[in-house]
Amino acid sequence: MRSANRREFLTTTVAGLGSAFSAGLFVNRARAQENPRSANERLGIGAIGLRYQGTVITEKARAFGDIVAVCDVDRHVREQARASFGSTPAIFEDYRDLLKQKNVDVVLIGTPDHWHTKMLIDACRAGKDVYCEKPLTLTIQEGQLIRDVVAATNRVVQVGSWQRSDHRFRTAVEMVRQGRIGQLQEVEVVLGKNVTGGPFPTTTPPGNLNWNLWQGQTPDVPYIPERSHYTFRWWYEYSGGQMTDWGAHHVDIAQWAIDSLPVEITGKANYPGVENGYNVAIDFEAHYRYANGVKMSILDHGRNGILFTGTEGRIFANRGSITGKPVEDLATSPLGREQFQIYDFDNFDRPERSGKLDAIINHMGNFFDCIATRRTPISDVENQHRSISTCHLGNLAMKLGRPLKWNPDREEFIDDDEANRLRSRPQREGFEIG
Repeated sequence: MRSANRREFLTTTVAGLGSAFSAGLFVNRARAQENPRSANERLGIGAIGLRYQGTVITEKARAFGDIVAVCDVDRHVREQARASFGSTPAIFEDYRDLLKQKNVDVVLIGTPDHWHTKMLIDACRAGKDVYCEKPLTLTIQEGQLIRDVVAATNRVVQVGSWQRSDHRFRTAVEMVRQGRIGQLQEVEVVLGKNVTGGPFPTTTPPGNLNWNLWQGQTPDVPYIPERSHYTFRWWYEYSGGQMTDWGAHHVDIAQWAIDSLPVEITGKANYPGVENGYNVAIDFEAHYRYANGVKMSILDHGRNGILFTGTEGRIFANRGSITGKPVEDLATSPLGREQFQIYDFDNFDRPERSGKLDAIINHMGNFFDCIATRRTPISDVENQHRSISTCHLGNLAMKLGRPLKWNPDREEFIDDDEANRLRSRPQREGFEIG
């Protein structure tokens, strides 16, 4: 097939898949955007962390409820957020004050990673349903705590790994699970390079930023502007670099298709070693063997996306495409609903749309549908804890520089006390999680 014709064919095929999902995979019981509640029935939404992605998810949530409260430790950010949402929400510096508000039914968490777990747990215990940005946790132990609290409080929690709501990734997973590439053997995940930089000068925190509150559970250190806001992700104190940033998306999709959990992990990396500079790995890779025999590699170089290789074919998926001979074959051998393995038709009841932004809308829509029905969202706590734990395992293998054996049932390393201690981190007094 000539290149131009092939591109045209794949474009048509994927567009058709989006239509097929829209028509056949979801039962349209309640579409909050088209059939909103009456004014006195709409849910009250409180948003915590209003910079970058926090603003994105809050804007999406407006279709399903009213923004009644916003919180950010940066005064400029929270005041701008209030102005953006009609100057009507109450504003708070401390999220705990927001959680006390009786008119807040739903909490959105768009903060840096190191705050996700404590805020989510506190929100659930305050009786709120929660949409939390990815990655769900900073450590493996945090995910275990979240799982227990969500179960005990019976709250609805959706994690912002919205690729689960994108038809390209869901099609790839469904095809793998249905054997459209034969027996799955290998998965390659490409995340991209970590950012380098530093040394950076320390300075006095600006008057609009509560630096102590921003740091939370992490060590109290002198203020460096590059530690906060978007660039927090290049410091291991607050995040895990690309391994947890992009990995929270792509590893989740890969593991959804693998349908198993890792038991052996190796990794290698180089680190910058720059004082007062970004400290995530300069070069990194991690390799996993799963309990079912599938092998997965995570790389920082190559084409961003996920490549599934089986005994009878390959499928590549990323945010712009899904390609491979098995995808082309869908034109004559479509996926049949009766064979579907990853869909719960009584649960994921919003009609699918194509495109990146629509996938985010759909993801938020699924969350609010599940609030109404008290069902489990598509990006649930258990799956997201397991996915981000796989990312943490890779970072730990790289840090220790030796092969690790993992017991996924007990969620502990086998015969490795040092590695087991790294499943959690020390927490600063006054900000402990529990």
